[in-house]
Amino acid sequence: MKFSILFSALLAALALSACDRPTVVNTPAVVTVPGPAGATGATGATGATGAQAEKGATGDTGATGSTGNTGAKGEPGKGGSTVVIVPAEPAR
Repeated sequence: MKFSILFSALLAALALSACDRPTVVNTPAVVTVPGPAGATGATGATGATGAQAEKGATGDTGATGSTGNTGAKGEPGKGGSTVVIVPAEPAR
């Protein structure tokens, strides 16, 4: 039991010491401070107004489609007998 605890502690120490720890490098940051602002410049001239665009032409009206063919005439009815089915009364 003593050897297993000693072996576990030795193995844990080796495992933790083998980890690669990143190195932190502190580089000084150079910050430039701007000087005071200069005087404001003169105001520029106003731009010219653009001309209004002309209206475009209206498109042509499309052609009208042709009328479809007339359907075939149905056959006249044929005489026959009519069958009437009367439902049975439900059982009580």
